[in-house]
Amino acid sequence: MVRQQKRGLHFIKTAASYDIDLLAGVGCLASAEVAFVGFENVFGLAPRYRRTVETGTLRLREHACYSVITGLRAAVQGVPFMPMAGMVGSDVVEASGFKTVSDPYTGQSVVAIQAIQPDVAIVHVQEADAEGNARIYGTRFEDVIISQASRRVIITCERAVTSAVFEAQPELTAIPGYLVEAVVEAPNGAWPLSCGGAYDYDHDFLAAYVEAARGDDETYRRFINEHILNAAVVLA
Repeated sequence: MVRQQKRGLHFIKTAASYDIDLLAGVGCLASAEVAFVGFENVFGLAPRYRRTVETGTLRLREHACYSVITGLRAAVQGVPFMPMAGMVGSDVVEASGFKTVSDPYTGQSVVAIQAIQPDVAIVHVQEADAEGNARIYGTRFEDVIISQASRRVIITCERAVTSAVFEAQPELTAIPGYLVEAVVEAPNGAWPLSCGGAYDYDHDFLAAYVEAARGDDETYRRFINEHILNAAVVLA
């Protein structure tokens, strides 16, 4: 997306880091619905994402992680919104324009989260077959539910396997092929972040990226040009 110079994208995720920082930093994103954004305690906040939000070049509808999940669940179930507890009293409700509804049984006020139906979900997994069946080894986070909620799903995988592998153990299928429009075999596709059981995050690359992202625009552009736009192959 960066190399193709996509623009005007709307980004949806619970917790994000390098992905949203890069897309925001190079101007791909116009808006976002996201909760936590940062590089955890190793590298700190996401500098470019923060700058685009503060300058108004990225329109943010801030969420809690669970409100994103609630919106996705509403889309999966085909309802316009879904109530959730736990946000009443938070400034996020007013700041993000969330509405409240009264429980018709008790009168209790709860936050109503609009259905979130992404146009496209891109999910990286360890294994997939040509039909789009996908396996996720380890924690699935929101990968399954966002695949169910989205209009179209693209699977990228560390390795392509035959359908016979899935037939032998169908209970390991996390995302069924009927939800998937395209499959791309992309070894190291989660790099520079980690892929469970395959590789850890690339500390040195991320450290260099965050340092450049904290710098001025020219420093950041040089890093993007050298490591992304002009890099034929990027490996950990």
